[in-house]
Amino acid sequence: MSIRDVYIVDAVRTPIGKFGGALASVRPDDLAAHVVRALVDRSPALDPARVDDVYFGDANGAGEDNRDVARMAVLLAGLPVSVPGVTVNRLCGSGLEAVIQAARAIALGDASVAIAGGVESMSRAPWVLQKPERAFPAGHQQLHSTTLGWRMTNPRMPAEWTVSLGEGAELVADKHGITREQQDAFALASHRKAAEAWAKGLYDDEVVPYPGAELTRDECIRDSTSMEALAKLKPAFRTEGGTVTPGNSSPLNDGAAALLLVDEDGLRETGREPLARIRTSAVTGIEPQLFGLGPVEAVRRALGKAGRSFADLTTFELNEAFAAQSLGCLAEWPELDPEIVNPRGGAVAIGHPLGASGARLAGSVAHQLAAAGSGTGLAALCIGVGQGLALVLER
Repeated sequence: MSIRDVYIVDAVRTPIGKFGGALASVRPDDLAAHVVRALVDRSPALDPARVDDVYFGDANGAGEDNRDVARMAVLLAGLPVSVPGVTVNRLCGSGLEAVIQAARAIALGDASVAIAGGVESMSRAPWVLQKPERAFPAGHQQLHSTTLGWRMTNPRMPAEWTVSLGEGAELVADKHGITREQQDAFALASHRKAAEAWAKGLYDDEVVPYPGAELTRDECIRDSTSMEALAKLKPAFRTEGGTVTPGNSSPLNDGAAALLLVDEDGLRETGREPLARIRTSAVTGIEPQLFGLGPVEAVRRALGKAGRSFADLTTFELNEAFAAQSLGCLAEWPELDPEIVNPRGGAVAIGHPLGASGARLAGSVAHQLAAAGSGTGLAALCIGVGQGLALVLER
């Protein structure tokens, strides 16, 4: 059986909204449907019935995104009911996992045309209440927030594995001697690069605002922030000697992203030039508390399978869950030129709607390669509970 080439024809995303912000009133299934519909409309030569499957990443799935949000998006977007949909969950890597699974189906000949993406509304993530172990409990019951992080943790898990995500970032900072000032400087650069990219119109080809939301740009970018302003923020996770603050961490966000993937036959049907070709991917595991360093080995494996090195990269989108974890990864890739990492800003500024971020990164790499005309790009994320995921693209 021959392995087929897989092409990214197009990639779109919503502007990323802040927690409780401009997209907070929009259901996650509607956000997902919006990017699916926009993607289909941008390739009018392609019959929507030709879409073999829709893969969507979603990290929480406890609220309005329940019961297979990918299938809900298909129906809400007005695609033919014959188009199926499947939702995947690899926490922060869910959107990229969706892209990888769709690409794998096409490469193996199980599909010719697929849509892959991700969605998250952290604003609308509900509280959940566990069923009591026996009927008619007399005591108080606890609600658990599903917005972010550990909840209803299995007591068999070692305590060192179940620290908060922010404490995990502090552990990476400890491991690599990363200072507060270094983290703040990284965060400031993220905001400045993102603001500059928007000012230059570099996101115009991929961002599709949600109708009526009055949001045309990523909502968390702070054009006027400074080292002085960032220095005033208190550590959020350690009261003594803490370095991780709200200013050098990614915020809580809402948003969706989607990509159109095809083989050679599908490419001819779209009548379009592809943005990029998918080359290889890799996933790895690491100690849960050091989740921030998850991409380190995944990136090395993905590049190795592609026969490429860091020197071959044109651009690299590394999800900025925390400045500390991004700097920790960079410290373990001394051969990588940091200037090519997140050239249009990263998640500290743009935001990190969990299930959507991986798809946003892959789409951004594809658009950057198309703008460059040629090259090799890489998208990678750290993942809570200790995983790393990476994807290599070429043009």
